[in-house]
Amino acid sequence: MPYTSELKELIKKVEETRPARVEKKRSGEEFPLLSLKEREERLKKYHPDFKEGSRKEIRVGPNKGYAISPEIVNILEAKSRVNPDLIDLEKVAYETDVLILGGGGAGTAAALTVQENGAKVLIATKLRHGDANTMMAEGGIQAATKGTKDSPYYHYLDVLGGGHFKNVPELVYTLVTEAPKVLEWLENLGCMLTKLPEGQLKSLHGGGTCRKRMHYAADITGAEIMRTLRDEARNRAEDIKVLEFSPAVELIMNEYGHCAGAVLYNLETEEYFIVKAKAVVMATGGSGRLHIQGFMTTNHYGATGDGLIMGYRAGVKLCFLHTVQYHPTGAVFPEQAEGLLITEKFRGAGANVLNIDGQQFVNEREPRDVESACFIRECTEIGKGIPTATGKLGIWLDSPMIDILMGEGAVKREFPGKFILFKRYGIDISKEPMLVYPTLHYQNGGLEYNSRCETSIPGFFSSGEVSGGVHGENRLMGNSLLDVTVFGRIAGISASLYAKEKAKEGKLTLDHVRRYHKELEEAGIITDRVAPMLLPDYSNPNVRERQLTAHYLGTIR
Repeated sequence: MPYTSELKELIKKVEETRPARVEKKRSGEEFPLLSLKEREERLKKYHPDFKEGSRKEIRVGPNKGYAISPEIVNILEAKSRVNPDLIDLEKVAYETDVLILGGGGAGTAAALTVQENGAKVLIATKLRHGDANTMMAEGGIQAATKGTKDSPYYHYLDVLGGGHFKNVPELVYTLVTEAPKVLEWLENLGCMLTKLPEGQLKSLHGGGTCRKRMHYAADITGAEIMRTLRDEARNRAEDIKVLEFSPAVELIMNEYGHCAGAVLYNLETEEYFIVKAKAVVMATGGSGRLHIQGFMTTNHYGATGDGLIMGYRAGVKLCFLHTVQYHPTGAVFPEQAEGLLITEKFRGAGANVLNIDGQQFVNEREPRDVESACFIRECTEIGKGIPTATGKLGIWLDSPMIDILMGEGAVKREFPGKFILFKRYGIDISKEPMLVYPTLHYQNGGLEYNSRCETSIPGFFSSGEVSGGVHGENRLMGNSLLDVTVFGRIAGISASLYAKEKAKEGKLTLDHVRRYHKELEEAGIITDRVAPMLLPDYSNPNVRERQLTAHYLGTIR
């Protein structure tokens, strides 16, 4: 739906201040960045992670006592979807060298390197191949490419600074030094990134970066990277088998404590089945559909944190889950598009963020957590948010500035995805600003792993958003697409080598599930909740009770 008459009146204030703001941009004058002390104060007072009641201690498992989001604790403190006594582990439906759980960017990149290393590989994915947060990513992929005034050194410092210097240095080093190689690899596979006429990759600033190293494919970078990876995997279909609509519900161990496969669930036939493997790669992605603290989300429909519970139940520690990333610019109008990601690239290209008076209140290139905290402060304590008809508040993202700064047609050319989408609702974002508010975007933490993607369990590897450590307590824009490709490739290499050289055959078992159930009992946790929940349920208008699929009813339906 187009903007209401009330919102159109408020847009006039944006238009009144625009000439002066454009002039400042052209002269290089920027709204001042916050000091480190001010950033810390804003985060502690306004960021959702610090809100009273935002954390709850885990009562069981290897991270007992670790306080994280209650929504994640709820799935951790749940029973398995399967009764280990009723699963016949001798009835194996598929057998492979490497089983990859998840068909997004990390899982597909892993499959390609497994195949290149001559091992048999099978991808099991919850929905269709490519239905993942990778597909939803828009803004770009960071890499310090050759021929620029950038280097992995500066990229390293930016990643550490963005993560509040809590990141695992070994992982950050791997991320930034592999970045240029990964970009070259993607281009060689046919990934079409936006370039200058002479062939050099275009680049932009992202929040928290000291150099322009954000490379992109218009505003559909994730979709282009996922297209490239998926097409390549399908071109190797003889060697890369894909099981769609078959999410994993439990890891399988062997008698030596090594990971040896998984129990999968066929969403169409409602049957459980066994896949035996010499190595397993967890690449199930994030958890935005848990709607932490009731926030809307940018995440795809299947992002329900499945890999966290499966890995944790098997004994892998979690890390950095005490912080969650809220992207500052999620659509808050029209209602049909609520939560939809509005890429940071808009701000990198010159669009200001403004309050109800059409005034700037924060530099648009602060790190995402700081930017989000400032948006929330402006809408709550300061009282200068823009009200919508549904009672929500938002902040203006002044996209028409981009056409003025970069030339008419720049918005349509550089942001075709968002231009077309808003046009459907009668809003021309080259002439009218967008209304945005922080939206649940990224799972900063996850399963503990090292730079070879190894976990504490032999034969079990992790990559992508399900893993924690590389981004510390906050991820910078463009490092998620880099994360899934860098560590996806490494996971594939490590898993294939393990399968060929180190795997130890043994009797299959689900004893770890029995032990976990016993620990729940001993902790006094009596619940009918089961996990992984697999899919969210939006039949209940109360967002905190939308997880009906997390209760076992015989089948997922």
